[in-house]
Amino acid sequence: MHPSMHPSIHQHLPTPLFAERILQIENNLCESLKILPVPDYVTHVYNPLMYAAQPHCHFVRKYCNSTKPILFLGMNPGPYGMAQTGVPFGEVTLTRDWLGVQGQVGKPLHENPKRPIVGFECTQSEVSGKRFWGFFRNLCTTPETFFKYCYVHNYCPFVYMAETGKNITPPTFPVAQRMPLISLCDASLCEVVRTLQVKVIIGIGRFAYDRALIAVQLLKDQGISGIRAEYLMHPSPSNPMANTGWDAIAWLTDIGVMPYLTH
Repeated sequence: MHPSMHPSIHQHLPTPLFAERILQIENNLCESLKILPVPDYVTHVYNPLMYAAQPHCHFVRKYCNSTKPILFLGMNPGPYGMAQTGVPFGEVTLTRDWLGVQGQVGKPLHENPKRPIVGFECTQSEVSGKRFWGFFRNLCTTPETFFKYCYVHNYCPFVYMAETGKNITPPTFPVAQRMPLISLCDASLCEVVRTLQVKVIIGIGRFAYDRALIAVQLLKDQGISGIRAEYLMHPSPSNPMANTGWDAIAWLTDIGVMPYLTH
């Protein structure tokens, strides 16, 4: 049985306005994040929602066109995935050939020569994205089956890196820089959940799961109940367990969302 929708001011949004509302929420977050101080060792900040706006907007407008009971939540863009294509977990081949997303990709304002942005010309495969979207391609066959009830969103839209090109993730920031970022991203996540009338937030990895739990509580404090957070192991190659064979079927069965993916 599909979860009932909680009351929302967005309940009767016309179909195209779901996408436009999500894009506005994301833009508001980017405007707030870009003025936050970052740790001294973060020398480059990429905003793929700006320089990869064409494919990102194509993705949102193509697939975020209704309420979504299930929200898969990532942490922030990977250097060979969303950083290149503007799509969460956006490994180039699967983004282009399975999701059918395309568009011109420009350059960040301050590009790190060790992490160049070449968009859909990128030949380095994003392992996490290949595992994530490859799994759902095999399970759902078509993107339309997946996106009928599900959507994928990143908690933080920015890529942070050191001069060496090393990816610096938000959880590793010192508390003085981490807490303002988290506060903004928590509030933005709650807006996304309210807009899409999400009932289950699936955090991909421990950090995303922890923020999903916080969002559930924040929304409950605002009078919106009936939302739960669930955990899905991250498909990253830096996760030893994922390298033994990342297969999300058992996890998704345990948390009761398989009917949404195999309808």
